[in-house]
Amino acid sequence: MKTNYWTVDIDVDIKNIYPQVVEAAHYLKEGEVVAFPTETVYGLGANALTDKAVAKIFDAKGRPADNPLIVHIANVDQLDLLTKEIPETTIKLMDEFWPGPLTLIFKRKPNAVSSLVTAGLDTVAVRMPDHPVALALIHTAGVPIAAPSANKSGKPSPTMATHVLADLEGLIAGIVDGGPTGVGLESTVLDCTPEVPVILRPGGLSKEEIERVIGQVDQDPALQHSESSPKSPGMKYRHYAPSAPLFLADGDKEWIQELIDQKRNSGTKVGVLAPKESASFYNADVVAVCGSRSNLKSVAHTLYQALRSFDEKNLDMIYAEVYPVQGVGAAIMNRLEKAAAHRRVTQGKTEK
Repeated sequence: MKTNYWTVDIDVDIKNIYPQVVEAAHYLKEGEVVAFPTETVYGLGANALTDKAVAKIFDAKGRPADNPLIVHIANVDQLDLLTKEIPETTIKLMDEFWPGPLTLIFKRKPNAVSSLVTAGLDTVAVRMPDHPVALALIHTAGVPIAAPSANKSGKPSPTMATHVLADLEGLIAGIVDGGPTGVGLESTVLDCTPEVPVILRPGGLSKEEIERVIGQVDQDPALQHSESSPKSPGMKYRHYAPSAPLFLADGDKEWIQELIDQKRNSGTKVGVLAPKESASFYNADVVAVCGSRSNLKSVAHTLYQALRSFDEKNLDMIYAEVYPVQGVGAAIMNRLEKAAAHRRVTQGKTEK
């Protein structure tokens, strides 16, 4: 399959639709799959209303069929197609955070979207992306767009169109290049169907920011380990991972350097993922700088690009520093835990 590539300036909007957007939207209307930028990561979009179109997402990504998808909309009126009710809590959140990196889970209307989107659940996850290219594309297509991240399943999510091209060229109809993304991590997923809303996936919007608007929010314990079917993308499977095994290193930098030295002395080629405050300290085969510890949003913004950079270096293993779990740090650590498949070495404890 030929993969079309359209470059679009971000000054596009629904009153100024570029020909490239019209062409990309045509492919979506015809049931094809098109990658596009959002403020979080690049999404891999298809018409959420048809099984045939949505199935192409799973085929291109190699994504497990029990992993639900998020539906992207361009205006709140499109919610009427998808959900039976819009609780007062969600109205407050939409007023405050939409468009933006917050996915809300609603009770779905029967037969509202392809059953592949919901993985058989009676709920549907919806968000309105805060990116002019995404909004223009969805508006022009005229249908809700199901869109997970535009990468091979399990790999780090793409924050640039070139990442999508590397993973999916020849497998999808097209890529809309709207430049690098902003947040760098996927949206926060909030289940609004319980009496107390529950975060199913931490992301670009923190628990603290949500609670400022609606009060108490719980966090799903299945975020750590779950063998049940996932209720949200990113809950069950190994995700965001470079090719080499990644280990979380929970300790000071001197101790981490000792680990590196031990491995390298035995012939192991080692990479390190670290913020700029400590990156220059490490003596390893590859050191990838990932933002600043004093500004965790910068870590989030550069995390996936740093993880992807390791794949070019033919490493045997990678150590990654850990971060506090407050604010966006919760999302950073969620992604690192998934990338590491929960492998962790802790200072003062025996390595397993």
